[in-house]
Amino acid sequence: MKGLIQRVSEASVTVDGQSVGAIGRGVLLLLGVERDDGAAEAKELCRKILSYRIFPDEQGRMNRSLQDIGGSLLVVPQFTLAADTRSGTRPGFSLAAKPEVANDLYSQFVRQAKESLGGEHVSEGLFGADMKVQLINDGPVTFMLEVTGLS
Repeated sequence: MKGLIQRVSEASVTVDGQSVGAIGRGVLLLLGVERDDGAAEAKELCRKILSYRIFPDEQGRMNRSLQDIGGSLLVVPQFTLAADTRSGTRPGFSLAAKPEVANDLYSQFVRQAKESLGGEHVSEGLFGADMKVQLINDGPVTFMLEVTGLS
């Protein structure tokens, strides 16, 4: 399971011109689910993202997590993160989880994030939709986190 996280001042996602999720200060997460991922990967990646220290402390060092600052999380399902880009000039998607599996793990991830942060601090995109994502990247600060081989 892969998560591209971006520290943001604000972020939002729309589908067909309608807002489906928005946050203020926090993390925008683009979440990719691969074919061998399971509940253990979803749980561990969620824990890691919520506790990953990417926010500044009083000395300006990245030493505070999303949980520490009481920030918000916008989770956007991102099928293309599971692409195989090792060869050629066109991505392959044989590494991606089947849509029904990916949607289930995405939903599990969101539920766990809401339990940990509180529902009012978690927004989400719409699985399988053509989404438009807007953000103000703070820093910019962007990291790719991966969790594999737990299930």
